[in-house]
Amino acid sequence: MNLLQQLEAEQALAVTKKKRPDFGPGDTVKVNVKVVEESYDEKTKQTKRRERIQAFEGVVLGRQGQGVNENFTVRKISYGEGVERVFPVCSPLVDSVDVLRRGRVRRAKLYYLKGRTGKSARITERQDRGSDNSAE
Repeated sequence: MNLLQQLEAEQALAVTKKKRPDFGPGDTVKVNVKVVEESYDEKTKQTKRRERIQAFEGVVLGRQGQGVNENFTVRKISYGEGVERVFPVCSPLVDSVDVLRRGRVRRAKLYYLKGRTGKSARITERQDRGSDNSAE
C-alpha cells in the first residue's frame, strides 16, 4: 500500500465514524440521507436551518471508485417513473445504509434494469449458506 492509499484510508475513517455494511449490486437498500433546509425569515432577519432525515429505498445498480471517492447508485420506481440517485460512501450527509434484501446477480453494473419494469425488473434473492440463524 503506497502513501496515497494510506492517506485516503485515514481520511475515510475520519469522515465516516460509523461502520457501513457491505453491499453490492442487486441489493435492496434503504439509504437515510440528512437533508438541510435553510430559509430566511424576513420578520426576524435570521436564517433558519433545519435538518431532517429522508429515506431513499431502492436497488443498488453499481459501485464506482475506491477509497474516499467511492460512490454507489440506487434506483427506485416512484409513481411509475424511474429515479436514480448517486451517494458517496464516505459522505457525512449519508446517515445510514440498511440492507433490506441481498440480490443474486452476475454483473457488477445493472444498467439493463433501466429499460425494464414489472416482473422483468425483479432480482431473485440470494440464499446465503451457513448463515448464523441456521445453527439454532
